Amino acid sequence: MPLSTSLLKTSAARLGFSACGVAPAGPVDDAVADRFRRWIAEGNQAEMAYLGNNVEKRLDPTLLMEGAQSVVSVALNYYPAQQLDASRQYEFAWYAYGHDYHEVMKARLTALAEALLANVEGNVHYRVFCDTAPVLERYWAWRCGLGWIGKNTQLIVSRAGSAFFLGEIIIDRPFDAYDHPVKSRCGTCTRCLDACPTGALGEPYTLNAARCLSFLTIEYRGDTLPPEAARAMGNCVYGCDRCQQACPWMRFARPTEVPEFLPKPEFLRLDHAALQSLSIDDYRHIFRGSAVKRAKYEGLMRNVQALYRLHHQVFSANEAEDGNLIIFI
Repeated sequence: MPLSTSLLKTSAARLGFSACGVAPAGPVDDAVADRFRRWIAEGNQAEMAYLGNNVEKRLDPTLLMEGAQSVVSVALNYYPAQQLDASRQYEFAWYAYGHDYHEVMKARLTALAEALLANVEGNVHYRVFCDTAPVLERYWAWRCGLGWIGKNTQLIVSRAGSAFFLGEIIIDRPFDAYDHPVKSRCGTCTRCLDACPTGALGEPYTLNAARCLSFLTIEYRGDTLPPEAARAMGNCVYGCDRCQQACPWMRFARPTEVPEFLPKPEFLRLDHAALQSLSIDDYRHIFRGSAVKRAKYEGLMRNVQALYRLHHQVFSANEAEDGNLIIFI
């Protein structure tokens, strides 16, 4: 017997998910598959070699899980109610304010699957995913009717914005009703492309990770940042939200009500001086259970030091022009 789509969505809403949909499992559209293969062949994944692994599974969830018949996609809001003060604090990408989303999403996805199957007879097999397996998450969110993929490659939920974590349940049962893709509502807008400080969004719907500040400040393992990256960072030492901040749909964003995504008081107290002098013990305490651990202590401090040097070089140069050179030590 097919599973209930109504029960799925009711349970998802009860668990705090902002959007939920379901689509039949199967190969992604040929055009999407061709575009992804070309994106990899052109090296747009930069040093994230894992994105080029298991390509066939990434393009067909029935190869990822034997017997898969349906893909459930959900979105969980992470837009912060309280943001850091850029006048005295370095900025972090919004998604990193609270607890690591992988753990939060997997727990809620498992709870959703259990609620859906509580009164279902027979053996039902499923797997839950959140940015941890070869799944084209934004494609499946689009296929499941959650929203459309914007020109900045982010999933945009109508009248809600793009500050959402995505997760999936792949399951070996059909549903009694399936959702349909949402048409793009970006129109002729190019604000996200124009806002990218490094040109990583050189054309709509294509991200060059090697130029993206999110990659360079989080995934990149070099001892120093490329000079052009440091100059483009602005005030942000971890990640970058500028392409989604520029999106007109973000005016509809509402603060998250997920307790785990609320920032720790210690995080909100981190000013410039505190972060510049952050010890590894303080790092482990403040960012325990945080996605910021992805960059590691060395990576975060590399970013902080890059901005510190850049800002003080600029300030010193300005002072020199005024005849009042200040030496910083």
